[in-house]
Amino acid sequence: MDCSWRSKDFGAARQVDGLPNNALEPVAKPEWFGQPRGLTILFLTEMWDQFSFFGMRALLVLYMTKHLLMAQSKASWIYGVYAATFYLTPVFGGIITDRWLTRRASVILGGVIMAAGHFMMASEDLLFVALAAITIGNGLFLPSLPSQIDSLYAHDDPRRKSAFNIYYVGINLGAFIAPIVIGTVGEAYGFHWGFTIAGLGMMIALITYVAGRQYLPPDPGPALLNRNDSAIAPQVVRAGLIRRSVLLISIVGAVVVFRGAYEQLGNTVSLWADQSVDRTIASTMSIPVTWFQAMNPLMVFLFTPVLVARWTQLAARDREPSSIFKMVIGATIVALAYFMIAAAAFWTQRYGGSVSWAWMALFIIVMTVGELYILPVGLGLFGRLAPPGLTATAIASWYFAGFFGNLLAGWLGTLWSTLSHGAFFALMGGVAMVAAGLLVLLVSKVSRAERRT
Repeated sequence: MDCSWRSKDFGAARQVDGLPNNALEPVAKPEWFGQPRGLTILFLTEMWDQFSFFGMRALLVLYMTKHLLMAQSKASWIYGVYAATFYLTPVFGGIITDRWLTRRASVILGGVIMAAGHFMMASEDLLFVALAAITIGNGLFLPSLPSQIDSLYAHDDPRRKSAFNIYYVGINLGAFIAPIVIGTVGEAYGFHWGFTIAGLGMMIALITYVAGRQYLPPDPGPALLNRNDSAIAPQVVRAGLIRRSVLLISIVGAVVVFRGAYEQLGNTVSLWADQSVDRTIASTMSIPVTWFQAMNPLMVFLFTPVLVARWTQLAARDREPSSIFKMVIGATIVALAYFMIAAAAFWTQRYGGSVSWAWMALFIIVMTVGELYILPVGLGLFGRLAPPGLTATAIASWYFAGFFGNLLAGWLGTLWSTLSHGAFFALMGGVAMVAAGLLVLLVSKVSRAERRT
């Protein structure tokens, strides 16, 4: 099957809010697993990138405290700053990509810088240089890869909306495998070997991307909006850009609130699992707390095909919910998950004893379903609503919500020691419901904008 692409006249392209929708439209592409081959390439590239990133991150605090003999407070502070910049640098990387570089150039350049950073972690003297290299490379790499997904599909392809959910599996698959492989090697054979494997993982990601480049859409080139096209009045383009940007910023605001609750999964929820959950499954066996963390990406891997199949069926009958309404559903489900464990915590607070590990497992299952309705769906929505020539920037703004969301989650986490566990989890459920309410206010406008893309 021919995998050629045709360029559309920019002035004749379909317009949305006064903006041209797409400068490139796919014609026909060979498929793997019922999806364009390019999605498999992007999936595998992201999987190896996340394997590299999360594997190194799993070792970082242990490396600083056990090998470099840093104080715990200093190591935790360095880790916190590093984790926050993971969501911050893509904002600048997305702007650089859209204005001066191409997406492919940003992926390759960012990947090379990240790989170098991982290899530099093997040298104690280069710790801060290595961390800086990884965060800078991530800024270029992270928004440039998913910004290519939407262009793999025709406008009326019913698989288009679900593509980001499939891509999201790659993220979680890499995050699931990384601590098991890199963490085990680092602790058993030495941190330097763990960091080396992380660097090799990043190299595999780059090789995968370059080897599969023929299956990816061509780059529209930087600064597409700078084109001088008399068919569209500049003031119309500016007005459309402002409207679209306001919509995206409004969604970011709601997602920041949602992440304030969601990010407790790796924070206070872990403390609760360690302190108040009966993790005994046999007289001599207890479930490690970290296994519950691994359960989340495993559930993403298991549930995503079910949801994608269901949404694809609904799309074929023109009954699929809009992306923004899916996000409302997701935030509501996460709120229900918190209310569920709040009830369990209140029960044990009143009658004593510990919460069964089954409640923790059920919480993670429900939480993951909600996550799949909002996080990958929102990422895809930003890719589709991005103004032409600013796709990487728009996707970067989605990750920017993670930066502020983690800050909010950290502040909310300080309430853990002042509230009862039941009250804290009920509060987190309320925060998630506030996010759902904010998203409800955007359903009408965002749905109209999405229907035009």
